[in-house]
Amino acid sequence: MKFLLIMHMNPQVWDALTEEQREEVMNGHGAFMETIQKSGEMLGTVALADPSQSAVVRVRRGMPAVTDGPYLEAKEYLGGYYLIECDSRERALELAALIPDASVPGLGIEVRPVVFDG
Repeated sequence: MKFLLIMHMNPQVWDALTEEQREEVMNGHGAFMETIQKSGEMLGTVALADPSQSAVVRVRRGMPAVTDGPYLEAKEYLGGYYLIECDSRERALELAALIPDASVPGLGIEVRPVVFDG
């Protein structure tokens, strides 16, 4: 079974951490990636830039209109994800708990099954 382990970022929560705590979270991703690479469960991972660097494209009357910034105004945004393949939902939840962000109060890891992978 494939799962997306989605890391949501909340700048208010992140900014409230000490520099040491932020480094601990960031460095913890290396250990997590090593764990899921060794087990053969990692299919891929992506870290995304801050939403201030994004653009939204909408097509209206056949013409594309591009606006800067994120699609929605929200306090949280998609920070990145891990795509994994494992035996069960329970194992996916177990792996999500190993992601350093999961231990930061105010943050969490969304575990979502993949229904199509083309």
